[in-house]
Amino acid sequence: MRIEVAVVSGKGGTGKSSISSSFATMGERVVVADCDVDAANMHLILNPKIEATAPYLSGEEALIDSKKCTGCGVCVEHCRFDAISYSNGVCVVDPIACDGCKLCYRVCPEEAITMIPNDKSKMLWGSFRYGKMVYGRLEPGEENSGKLVAMVREKSSQIAEESAIKKVIIDSPAGIGCSVIAAISGITHLVIVTEPSLSALSDLIRLLTLIKGYKFKKGVIINKCDIAPIISEEIEEICAAEGIPILTKIPFSREIVEAMVNGKSIVEWAPQSKISDSIKGVWDSFL
Repeated sequence: MRIEVAVVSGKGGTGKSSISSSFATMGERVVVADCDVDAANMHLILNPKIEATAPYLSGEEALIDSKKCTGCGVCVEHCRFDAISYSNGVCVVDPIACDGCKLCYRVCPEEAITMIPNDKSKMLWGSFRYGKMVYGRLEPGEENSGKLVAMVREKSSQIAEESAIKKVIIDSPAGIGCSVIAAISGITHLVIVTEPSLSALSDLIRLLTLIKGYKFKKGVIINKCDIAPIISEEIEEICAAEGIPILTKIPFSREIVEAMVNGKSIVEWAPQSKISDSIKGVWDSFL
């Protein structure tokens, strides 16, 4: 049976990727799926050798033919996203602001506008020092990140099957949106990484509400647990009420920062540290 463990956090910046990269570098062969496609960063630590890429089509954007455009401004008047403006007597499209609604394409009297696919985003995969890695890279202004996450998940499962790898580590996006749902659907284990701050506590409560209907094994890691002990205790009480175990509590440490700066996980950078022992304990007992 293949184990697929997703590492999630309602709030960004709690240390989710630090935990994911640590799980990925325990010494076992794994497949890593970086599903935080809006801000992928696991490749900075794992440094995979890219073997292939695939384009991701996230809708369409308008393109104006300057030879046909007369600068009448009909498209400018109708664009509700302010994505079209005048330049040197003709109309031009800001591709980041364009929503791909096709209204300009329909109203242009000169038929100077065509819709082209958004294919700048892509999925990449290859090998790293402990197995395989897949990640997505969504370009600025492109949409439907949940679909790209699903694409990354599907590819990671395929690679795990083909390579006979029994564990998949999924670095989820932050939040509780559709991209998170795409990341955690069908997994076997869920690790929630939180921190003792009011914003993280609020987002943790929302995340716990989201996952109530799921049957996977779940647990919580409180990172930077010593920066606000009272809130840490409140997190423990909330998790106890929900029947979710606290897997470990990690104090704030500059070693984790140093590890990230040097392109390594904490278990690689300081393998004998208490933090590394704590994370290894979660890996051995929870998974």
